[in-house]
Amino acid sequence: MLENREGQKVPSVTFKTRQNNAWVAVTTDELFKGKTVAVFSLPGAFTPTCSSTHLPRYNELAGVLKENGVDSIVCISVNDAFVMNAWAKDQEATNVTLIPDGNGEFTAGMGMLVDKSAIGFGKRSWRYSMLVKDGVVEKQFIEPEIEGDPFEVSDADTMLRYINPEAKAPASVTLITKPGCPYCAKAKLLLESKKMPFEEIVLGRDATLRSLRAITGSEMVPQVFINGEHIGGSDELAKRLG
Repeated sequence: MLENREGQKVPSVTFKTRQNNAWVAVTTDELFKGKTVAVFSLPGAFTPTCSSTHLPRYNELAGVLKENGVDSIVCISVNDAFVMNAWAKDQEATNVTLIPDGNGEFTAGMGMLVDKSAIGFGKRSWRYSMLVKDGVVEKQFIEPEIEGDPFEVSDADTMLRYINPEAKAPASVTLITKPGCPYCAKAKLLLESKKMPFEEIVLGRDATLRSLRAITGSEMVPQVFINGEHIGGSDELAKRLG
């Protein structure tokens, strides 16, 4: 039976992190004392759900979470510091602090250490999230104890709704560009002026001209998508945003 620790202090642990090619000890006091922290914990770096949804969405919603009183966002996994650093770089997760709980001490103290030996993982964290205020767990979202790796309640959107049900998540914006394109630069400046974070797909690096034609029916750049809707180029974007 997994343990819900709402109303209790988080375990006192010193994490072994790697910063600038040196070992740096980071304590739970440093992470949580005097702060409001959104925490999520997951089975492993580079694993499918963790990489495709869990970490990216917290990274994406970091701005609105902080606008609603969250000081920092922390991801904890029973992985070593080298793996966590490599994963952070791979994911470009600059808005989330990734913490290696290599020995599983914090996870065990939270009552969330589970045996995943059947898939060769050994002891790992069950998937959960929590809002921690000054070191005390205010709210904890624990995934249901069913077979596999459920992902139903520990997501970033659930956390945001708990903190502020009226808060609006930012629009999902993707921009297809190519190097040296002035209209692409214009579109990016416009999105930045409206404080709309976006993902940029660069032709020749992330996609080909064939991909652009297949997706948009056009060879012109930029091409902008907002919440799955194809907006068009920089002029169409300017009209949409007013």
